Amino acid sequence: MTPSDGPCMRVIINSDDLGMSPVVNEKILDLMSRRRITSASILANGPSVEQAIRLIPKGTGCSLGVHLNLTEFEPLTPARHLGGLRAYLNENGAFAGERNMSNLSISPSLREGIYRELRLQVEKVVALGVKISHLDSHNHVHTIPHVFPILKRLQREFGIRKVRTTWNIYPPQKPVSMALRIRKKVWDFSLRRLYRTRTTQGLTTFAIFYDLARKEELSCSSIELMTHPGHAEYEEETRLLDRDWESEILFPVDLISYHAL
Repeated sequence: MTPSDGPCMRVIINSDDLGMSPVVNEKILDLMSRRRITSASILANGPSVEQAIRLIPKGTGCSLGVHLNLTEFEPLTPARHLGGLRAYLNENGAFAGERNMSNLSISPSLREGIYRELRLQVEKVVALGVKISHLDSHNHVHTIPHVFPILKRLQREFGIRKVRTTWNIYPPQKPVSMALRIRKKVWDFSLRRLYRTRTTQGLTTFAIFYDLARKEELSCSSIELMTHPGHAEYEEETRLLDRDWESEILFPVDLISYHAL
C-alpha cells in the first residue's frame, strides 16, 4: 500500500506517563533515543520522575510536556494545604482514581486545592531543568470543564501556549453521541481562544490512528497520537511503533514535536 501524493498530515507521537516507573521510563526513553516518538509528557508526582529526567537522551528533538495528574500516586501538596482535594485521596493518601475525579463537584476549597497541586507539578518539572513544551493530563483530567479555569491560570503563569486537545477521533465500533461531540468542540474552541493556545486538530491513540489510516484518508491536517509504552495493555501498540507503519497508511505524514506546532 503506497501513501498518496497529497499534502502531509502533521503528526505528533506523544508517550504519556514518563516518570511512572522504571519499566515505563525504559520503554519511552528507548523509543525516544531511536526517534520512534516525537514527544513525551512527564508525570511530576510519579515515583520515578527524577530517574526519567536524568536519563532523557540529548539531541532527539523531542518535546517534553507536563502530564497533569489528579488520579494516581501521592500529591506533591502537603495534606494540610489540599483543601477540598483531600476528599479525592484514598486511605493511603494517594489520589483515588479516575472514577472519583470524573464526578467532580467543585467548591472554592476544591478549586484552590487542585490549583495548588497542579502548580506544584509544573514547578517541579521546571525545577528539574525541563523546558516545558506543552500541557496534557493523566486520564484527561485537564478536559474536565471545572478544571478549565485552573488550566488557563497555569498557562498564563508559566507562559505555556500549547495544550493537548480533547480526544475527538474514535473507531467506528465506538460511536460518540452528537451531544458529546458538540461539548468537545466547545471545549476545543475555548482552549484555543482564551489565552491563545495552539493545539492539533485531532487527538486519538496510535493504535486507532493506525487502524483508520490504512482504510481511509483522515480529514484533519494535524493530529496528536497518544502512546503508553511500558504498560502491559499497550504492548501491541508499542510494537506497532517499531514497524514501517508510514508505508502502510493511505497518506503521507510529517512527524513533528510540539516545538513545531
